[in-house]
Amino acid sequence: MALSAEQSGRLARLLTEHADRLTTRWTEIVASSLRGRLSQAELSRQAGELHRGMVDAAGQGLTDLADQHGGELRAVLAELSTSRARQGFSATETAISVFAFKDALLELMEESQDADTLRDFVAFSALIDQMGLFTFESFVRTREGLIADQAEQLLELSTPVVKLWEGVVAVPLVGTLDSARAQVVMERLLQTLVDTGSPYAIIDITGVPAVDTQVAQHILKTVVAARLMGADCIISGIRPQIAQTIVALGIEFGDIATKASLADALRHVLRLTGVETTSRRARRES
Repeated sequence: MALSAEQSGRLARLLTEHADRLTTRWTEIVASSLRGRLSQAELSRQAGELHRGMVDAAGQGLTDLADQHGGELRAVLAELSTSRARQGFSATETAISVFAFKDALLELMEESQDADTLRDFVAFSALIDQMGLFTFESFVRTREGLIADQAEQLLELSTPVVKLWEGVVAVPLVGTLDSARAQVVMERLLQTLVDTGSPYAIIDITGVPAVDTQVAQHILKTVVAARLMGADCIISGIRPQIAQTIVALGIEFGDIATKASLADALRHVLRLTGVETTSRRARRES
């Protein structure tokens, strides 16, 4: 239900004449619903911004939240949603904070005996409902953005590339290797190879619970990409169960070196680089 021009004007006058009472009552209602999770000063600031946004919009002849006069009000609601999302509030709590303005408005309008009061309140309520729904949608978009950013950060943290030795880097994989994570692994490995100039890379899959055709394809693509950068890859962490699965699936790693453990892979690389390990030196001396 859209506001008429007359109703928009009456709303602007009502909000202006009773500004302190409305914002104070709105703050009290919201404070009780949030149970002290926001300070009184912060709630008062938000109530004041929301009130000013409504006054400005109604004063310009707002008939619907989506029209051209609602731009500033939508911006205030979007800012409220963003701040609440970052503070850990739920979408429902955020929307209720907007709907609470309806209660404060009702208490004020009940004192009027004007014949148009009921129709005005219905129209004002419809506008506040639009504001609440807009806040809910803005909150969801913000929260989805935060979740996507956090997922990306966790993905990067779960795929570290470490330098084991001069010229040797390793990628210890833990958990399931899907397409998105495989892309991150490849990008980080290739960048590390460029940064360190390492000719050898060890891909350790000890922490990968199972290797299927898809996982094997991701690993092979990473190996091929590293070879194009001039680095040889060694795959370590081939446990007996994984070895049996690879054979049963008919997966071929070709001429890619594979080792049972990360230690075996490192010893293999050190032999290729001409570095003798302590155990080999001890055997020679004995």
